[in-house]
Amino acid sequence: MILSQILQPSLVKVPLAGKDKQSVITELVDLLDAGKLLLDKGIALQAVLNREQVRSTGIGSGIAIPHGKCNAVKELVIALGIAAQPIDFDSVDNKPVSIVILLLSPLDQTGPHIQALARISRLMLDEAFRNKLQKASSANEVCELFANKENE
Repeated sequence: MILSQILQPSLVKVPLAGKDKQSVITELVDLLDAGKLLLDKGIALQAVLNREQVRSTGIGSGIAIPHGKCNAVKELVIALGIAAQPIDFDSVDNKPVSIVILLLSPLDQTGPHIQALARISRLMLDEAFRNKLQKASSANEVCELFANKENE
């Protein structure tokens, strides 16, 4: 799975306007909706918020990967935001997050969903890459960073 083929500048927000978990998730769902990638914004948002109630998707190291599966998308979609000021996300390491990557998948597409989560997790293990993302000043720069990293 090549994330840079899915992630487009119109689906990246730098910086995020939201200052808390729910407003940031809503902001990223709004990006997907503005890009006409959602069949139902309300269902999509609720799927992510429901998943977040089960267990925080703040995975540590300043990263959160809120995600959900629902019938509001036809295929895997991704939106990404970089927070200017770190946001409390109830992360496993109890530290705030700056990089928020939201995924939504159809109910019947577990494989691509898990592959995308795994791919993002692997990329985010690279501290230098995370630092570059956190310092990115534009959506285009974020997309270029992903493309360059995936082409290494």
